[in-house]
Amino acid sequence: MTQRGRLCVSVAAPDAGSVLAAVMPAVHLVDVVEIRLDAMKDPHIAQCIADLPCPVLVTNRPQWEGGLFMGSEEERIHILCQAIQAGARYVDVELGARQDLRRKVQETARHNEAEVILSSHDYLATPPSARLKEILAEMITAKADIGKIVTTATTAADVLRILALHENAAAAHFPLCAFTMGEAGRISRLATLYLGGFMTYAAIDQQQVTAPGQISIADLHTLCTLLEAE
Repeated sequence: MTQRGRLCVSVAAPDAGSVLAAVMPAVHLVDVVEIRLDAMKDPHIAQCIADLPCPVLVTNRPQWEGGLFMGSEEERIHILCQAIQAGARYVDVELGARQDLRRKVQETARHNEAEVILSSHDYLATPPSARLKEILAEMITAKADIGKIVTTATTAADVLRILALHENAAAAHFPLCAFTMGEAGRISRLATLYLGGFMTYAAIDQQQVTAPGQISIADLHTLCTLLEAE
């Protein structure tokens, strides 16, 4: 069996204690925990990061990219940088963010031995292949450590266009997370793991999804186990 990508569970909770309470029962199933800072009332998570036994990815998604953060861009990036300094191993920043703020995140990550995931989300559709390749090229040019391109699928053709990006990323030796949201895109969240995808994202359970079409971490882990059975 081809080595698969990482399993990341995404958690949106109001405080650090709630994050730990949600994650710990399933932490043995995951490689990475994504903490959605934009869902937190108090995003000071140093102790939470210290208490988790696996690497942490921090995301502070703005409303303009489908998230919950409503403050200024400077404040949003400041919170991300604080989380990096507190020990987050990965940090997600949007391709559409201001370049100077993206660079601030990259510099902070570099000084703290963290990796930057440069992300792009389309909550309405899946662009044509040419546009998807342009987005990938922009991420590589921006010197991201990892790319994340997520779109919304309504047809099988949408799913295939996204998954085809793995070939382009592999040719460029660029780690990429690429899959689709929505019911039609569910299969891509599993398939990406075995087609060269760096990581896929799952929910704690179906009542705590953070994106359309997410699979629970227990179900995703079971599917992986079945596929990898000798």
